[in-house]
Amino acid sequence: MSSHCHVSAVLVVFMALAVGAGAEPLTEKSCDVVGDESTESQMEKALLKKLEPLSQMRFNTTVEIGTTENYAYHFRVCREVNSSLHDFAGLVQMDRQSGKTTVIGRINETQVFNGSDWIMLIYKGGDSYGRHCSGEKRRAVIMISCKRGITASSFSIISEEREKEQDCFYLFEMDSSVACPAEDSHLSTGSILLITFSLIIAVYIIGGFLYQRLIVGAKGMEQFPHFAFWQDLGNLVADGCDFVCRSKPRNVPAAYRGVGDDQLGDESEERDDHLLPM
Repeated sequence: MSSHCHVSAVLVVFMALAVGAGAEPLTEKSCDVVGDESTESQMEKALLKKLEPLSQMRFNTTVEIGTTENYAYHFRVCREVNSSLHDFAGLVQMDRQSGKTTVIGRINETQVFNGSDWIMLIYKGGDSYGRHCSGEKRRAVIMISCKRGITASSFSIISEEREKEQDCFYLFEMDSSVACPAEDSHLSTGSILLITFSLIIAVYIIGGFLYQRLIVGAKGMEQFPHFAFWQDLGNLVADGCDFVCRSKPRNVPAAYRGVGDDQLGDESEERDDHLLPM
């Protein structure tokens, strides 16, 4: 009986492992803009989608103020810093001396707006200030500036405003290409048409050359596609230019010989006076 129970226990363990292995990993929570779903700004949603390439990255910075304050800041774009805690914390402060962790802002209370070459990401709903700022909740403001060619870099804290009665905040900045505006094409319509025409000509010449050489077996100038046609066209253009552009008569030898003076006889001395009436 004990052997049967032991086998049953082993089967239960294997089934549990199989179910655990087959289960899909939990999806990480993402930013939720402030307000009800029906009233959420479409512009903010579009900006959050623009920031999506940064969501798999982690950013850290440290700051030391004298000998009493030494903090490390951990930040993720629209993801929880520690997803196992399920606390929506998108930016946290850790006291490197005491190990105490404070949530500066949460991703479920997000605001975002932008300018021509920057994006401002705001996490609200952080831990309470306590005695500062009338005890309101902390707020993180992250200024993301345009820097082409770099996905993300230079995450740092600029300042903490906590001397006001309200609307206090932590200000951070970083560089990223996601904040850059789309680059306009500098090619004009004429340039695009010229490039397209050049490509067509190149394909025609190369393709025709290969066909004439490999399929037809032509040699020399005959390898050029439609060589006879282009030769005739060239002759026609040359003749037309010779006719139009000529500015003075050409010295072309006559097709016949004229009669020279030496071939004429002496002028007759005979006059036609006798034909006049008397």
